[in-house]
Amino acid sequence: MKKEMKKQNNFGALLGAAFIMATSAIGPGFLTQTATFTAEFAASFAFVILISIVLDIGAQVNVWRIIGVSGMRGQDIANKVVPGLGYVVAILVALGGLAFNIGNIGGAALGLNVILGLDVKIAAVICGIIGSIIFLSKDAGPVVDKFTKILGGLMIIIVAYVAIVTKPPVGQAIYRSVAPENFKSLIFPTITLLGGTVGGYITFAGGHRLIDAGITGKENLGEITRGSIMGIVIASIMRVFLFLAVLGVVAKGFQLDPSNPAASAFQHGAGMIGYKFFGIVLLSAGITSVVGAAYTSVSFLKTLHPTIEKNEKYWIIGFIVVSTMIMAVIGKPAKLLILAGSLNGLILPITIGVILLASRRKDIVGDYKHPTWLLVFGLLIVLVAGYAGVNALKNMQMLVH
Repeated sequence: MKKEMKKQNNFGALLGAAFIMATSAIGPGFLTQTATFTAEFAASFAFVILISIVLDIGAQVNVWRIIGVSGMRGQDIANKVVPGLGYVVAILVALGGLAFNIGNIGGAALGLNVILGLDVKIAAVICGIIGSIIFLSKDAGPVVDKFTKILGGLMIIIVAYVAIVTKPPVGQAIYRSVAPENFKSLIFPTITLLGGTVGGYITFAGGHRLIDAGITGKENLGEITRGSIMGIVIASIMRVFLFLAVLGVVAKGFQLDPSNPAASAFQHGAGMIGYKFFGIVLLSAGITSVVGAAYTSVSFLKTLHPTIEKNEKYWIIGFIVVSTMIMAVIGKPAKLLILAGSLNGLILPITIGVILLASRRKDIVGDYKHPTWLLVFGLLIVLVAGYAGVNALKNMQMLVH
């Protein structure tokens, strides 16, 4: 009986970890990116989604297995591999997380504005309060799990409904997923999607949640791997439905509004109710990403100083409050978000590289043997992410000049 209970608890925590990873990836940027690229590449974007799912799984399985087996957080592994690197990674991840959180609060506020017509700045404050309340409970972990599961499920149901209503050319999408047009032009969107789904703090959102839930060690390896794949599958189901919903609209010859492509796709596809549904999706995507970014960013900082670990929930709330205040006072700083995206591009090759080095260190993983195919897969991701990182640096130079 006790064993059954433990299995059930473990599965609940695993699903929670998978959802916190998936909903961290499904933010306002995810919606805009998917709609923009679908409008640009039509059915051929299916190929990009397919390739990025394969690469995402490679990145996640590598990270979750090493974190899970070692029972150590990303920054502690980095410090063991290269002393001092963990501090650099923690600060980079926290800065990227803060910048993204400003965008997430902004996105959630726009969602509330679409649903209720509230002023965006007032809506931003309301969203910040909702995000903070979640962490006020004594044991915030299970509350976060439940919150992300409910809103994650709601987003998938709504987007699936819009995808059915818009009647997309599914056969053409399946065909183009293996035979895309203009292959060369699809390299950039593939890299962008990879960074958006497993870049920066997102890669570690689920792995760090597993440590907090106590699911670590070699004996839990099967569950850890399943959880990592579940996270990518949830995010990918959302991506595929969103792609199909937008493709149905684009295929009928509608032009999307470049300032808000996802909203105009929902409106063209399902009328005013579609637009209101988009508001619910945007609010859910924004608020779950606020929770995921704040939780994971502080989980990177908490082993740097005992005070942070002792007052973890207040640091998380502080993180959300600061993001909300910046959003409400300054508005959405476009340059800061481009910079955050660039930072994310730089963080991924470093963090995956560190994880791969750690996989061969007995003082980190003990007698665990990391599969060679995963190592090769990981190296491929480091190369792809490294290339993205170089492009990200060019972005940064443009921002400075």
